[in-house]
Amino acid sequence: MRANAALYLDPEAYLTSNPILMGRHSAGESFLRGFLRHGQVDRFRFWNAAGRPQAELEALVQGLHPPARPLEWIGRRNRRGLGAAGVVQLTGPFVGREAWQRRPFGAGAYALCGLTHTTSSAEIQADIGQLLLAPTEPHDALICTSQAVRQAVETQIEAFRDDLARRFGPRRAPEPQRATIPLGINTADFTRSGAHRAAWRERLAIAEDAVVALYVGRFSLHGKMNPAVMALALERAARETARPIVWVLSGWSDDPQAEARFHEGARALCPSVRYVPVDGRPPDTRFSIWSVADFFISLSENVQETFGLTPVEAMAAALPCIVTDWNGYRDTVRDNVDGFRIPTWTPRPGFGRDLAHRYADGWIDYPSYVGAASQFTAVDLDRAATAIAVFVRHPHIARQMGEAAQARARAEFDWAAIIPRYQALWGELDARRRASGHGTAPPEPLQDNPWRMDPFRLFAGYATAHLGPDTRLAAAPGMDAAVARRRLGGPLASFITTTFPTPEEVAAILEALSAGSLPAAELLAGFPQPRRYFIERGLLWMAKFGVLTLAPPEG
Repeated sequence: MRANAALYLDPEAYLTSNPILMGRHSAGESFLRGFLRHGQVDRFRFWNAAGRPQAELEALVQGLHPPARPLEWIGRRNRRGLGAAGVVQLTGPFVGREAWQRRPFGAGAYALCGLTHTTSSAEIQADIGQLLLAPTEPHDALICTSQAVRQAVETQIEAFRDDLARRFGPRRAPEPQRATIPLGINTADFTRSGAHRAAWRERLAIAEDAVVALYVGRFSLHGKMNPAVMALALERAARETARPIVWVLSGWSDDPQAEARFHEGARALCPSVRYVPVDGRPPDTRFSIWSVADFFISLSENVQETFGLTPVEAMAAALPCIVTDWNGYRDTVRDNVDGFRIPTWTPRPGFGRDLAHRYADGWIDYPSYVGAASQFTAVDLDRAATAIAVFVRHPHIARQMGEAAQARARAEFDWAAIIPRYQALWGELDARRRASGHGTAPPEPLQDNPWRMDPFRLFAGYATAHLGPDTRLAAAPGMDAAVARRRLGGPLASFITTTFPTPEEVAAILEALSAGSLPAAELLAGFPQPRRYFIERGLLWMAKFGVLTLAPPEG
């Protein structure tokens, strides 16, 4: 058995059945299915990070792939239980956020392993900055899914490091490591079939001799890609080859008006090409639509993209690819082997400062920020049109490249090849954690997180006074356990969910005060040490609703 980890299991990160389908959802579902199939572990450990009903999570797991080994569930608040796993695999890059949550239990309690998807949003860039600001350790890691995103992450970390050094001096704190592991897929899910090809061509009224180009992805000018270059290149190839070309676009959008603009604009640029949009969200479409095509095209030019699963899915379906030389596409499609990579150009560094300032100041939103950057990214239209013409004129070249692509996808991007790389990293992180000497005991019972401070510390100056060890408490006149139970169980006293004294503890407090008032310290001494924190705070809750009365210390 290889190294194991507890998987951060929030259904939102793994479900592809929601109307808004993002690449990270497809990637999450694929990873979980791949891990259940190929994880060499004695048990599958899941951290119920969202606090969902366990039956719901078990149904999610069973629906993806019935596990061959036992399931172990770790409760949402059971961070000490994560220590038994040793490593926690997160669904995003929020290692810093989780490092703050781990802090009360000790830096060596468990290791954290994050994962990049898009890295261009303000929220995610803040997460990357937290890698330096949070109490992270060398036994933590961030997995970057491509060399391009690894470079972007390192660039941002270097900028944060330089800024901190200028303001506070050289940095001496440890940093989490970065690793490059691509996303994987379950390649067998994308096998093309003659039956699917015939069914799709009949459904879409596509002649057998027509050449079909397939695009799969969201229909979003701002957040995914501008279809203009694909449309222009397909139009030029159709005119040059005088062959019928059909462009099938399998995708989705959460904005009907934006989707209409997407299709209207793209269709107008390729009048010689038959334009066929398809809703790509249904599972039967997601896995069968590949059979309709002769080649795949995706000319991404948006910084929101970091890896790009769809070219790998196309490769698994033995489709040759025409993609841009951009981000993670560069790590997957080999130029002139699995298809063609089309050159791209962007402005020199420094020529997007106005976009960054506008986004930071709130003058433009995130879609406008990434959409504006994409408008200044050029794609070699001549090379794209030539590549399309090669596949249209020479189907045997398309077949050869498709076969090479499929062999590469199966050998390098199937989860059977990727999961062992995850487990090797988890093993390294756990070994580093054990060798760190931190242990699992924190230096203090509880350490503050300066980003989420104790409100009674942060706002200590708001109140007239604080409850102290010498503050005297007494039962309110006529108060007994039954009256207290009714009052403290009412909607105004219990509208928030937190840790209050239990009814039994309330009764014990009133019993202790039955002979007269007591200082808080003496009252608390009658309760077990682990409960005193909650009891002391709860005394003010009881006073708020007239169960107890407060008095200053005597003298």
